[in-house]
Amino acid sequence: MAVDSPKSGVTVVEQTPCAIPDLSVKDLLSAIPSHCFKRSAIRSFSYVVYDFVLVAGIYKTTSYLDAFINPEQLSLPHPSLYSFARFTLWSLYGFAVGLVMTGLWVLAHECGHQAFSESKTLNNLVGWVLHSGLGVPYHSWRITHAKHHASTGHMTEDQVFVPKTRSELGLPPFDPTKEDILGASISDEVKKELWDALGDSPIGATIGAASYLLAGWPMYLIRNASGQKRYPRYSNHFNPKAAMFRPHQYGQIVLSDIGIVIWLGGVIAAIQHFGFADVARLYLVPYLWVNHWLVLITFLQHTDPLLPHYRAPEFTFPRGALATLDRKLLGDCGRIMGFLGGHLTHGISETHVLHHVSSKIPHYNAWEATYALRRRLESAGLKLQGRPGGWSEVYRIYKECKFVEDEGNVVFYKNAQGLAAGRPMYSGNCESDSGIEVDK
Repeated sequence: MAVDSPKSGVTVVEQTPCAIPDLSVKDLLSAIPSHCFKRSAIRSFSYVVYDFVLVAGIYKTTSYLDAFINPEQLSLPHPSLYSFARFTLWSLYGFAVGLVMTGLWVLAHECGHQAFSESKTLNNLVGWVLHSGLGVPYHSWRITHAKHHASTGHMTEDQVFVPKTRSELGLPPFDPTKEDILGASISDEVKKELWDALGDSPIGATIGAASYLLAGWPMYLIRNASGQKRYPRYSNHFNPKAAMFRPHQYGQIVLSDIGIVIWLGGVIAAIQHFGFADVARLYLVPYLWVNHWLVLITFLQHTDPLLPHYRAPEFTFPRGALATLDRKLLGDCGRIMGFLGGHLTHGISETHVLHHVSSKIPHYNAWEATYALRRRLESAGLKLQGRPGGWSEVYRIYKECKFVEDEGNVVFYKNAQGLAAGRPMYSGNCESDSGIEVDK
């Protein structure tokens, strides 16, 4: 909260001290029960079947109810209300199936982490099929996502949700005589300059956040939007020669592209056979919801005013793994919606910190492992549960997280007034160990 300073023309903010952890990989892993690391192909496949059964059940239920929306079965005061009722019904279908399909996306994501089963071949086969069916280039994403896990929160090595710096946004250079490098205070003059450059109205912030949720995922794949800034312009996940890939991965990228070509061909063929309206209603709308949930979940996991980002001298794997948050998806919409959000997406938002500590733990063991890990983290003064994940939280974060400074090895987001909510609190050094399988 900004408060007036005794010094005229200066705004001071009360910051939250944020612990920079000194835990080792061994500290973190030893807190997790050993049976949580076990992977079962049969159990994992049961969730794939479960999700497809849910999709079929939602479709059958929606079709059954749709048959009653006519004058013979239902009396409505105006003819146009029948179309409105049918639109509402199928909109609910799209929302519900979108959540379930996000769960399928999560299962494919587990394949990419080799958490689906003990067999790497089976993991990659299932992951390729599921992700291709959702418009995701499986191996291309798998490779960059592994790099993200190895370098979470690293300003020059992380792959996605990398903060923009002051200079990248073309803001006035930092002036130590008028502002604090940690964002605790700032002169009214500089604050106005920053606000004029970055400030947004409620309507502008809403439109910006909404466009981010709708287009963020395809833009990341196509043009590296919000990705690592050191990659050449127009780097994308479909080019086997892109900077994020190694020469020996060429064939895997091509295979991923083949999956996308088959997917696009299937969508086009379905449109030609069934018509665009039916394909949009049954598949494309849920597909857009999947993209939306993917961006919302991952954005909120890795973006918050109280999450640090690191430059090389201060980065270690444990610090990066703990530079993320667990959030209860749709928890701000009530207990029932909070349960459905976590259940249908297999806890990807609620157990994310644990997922970064050990990405090979399958989702059905992640809940128990999360509670065990939280006890260890709390004993070290770390509580990494953020506010519930939902649209209001995206709006808040979008407005509060604007840029980080070009200087400093541990940086926190500053808002459009140049003030930061968090500041680093050190307690020692961390042991560095990625613990992540990355193709080299």
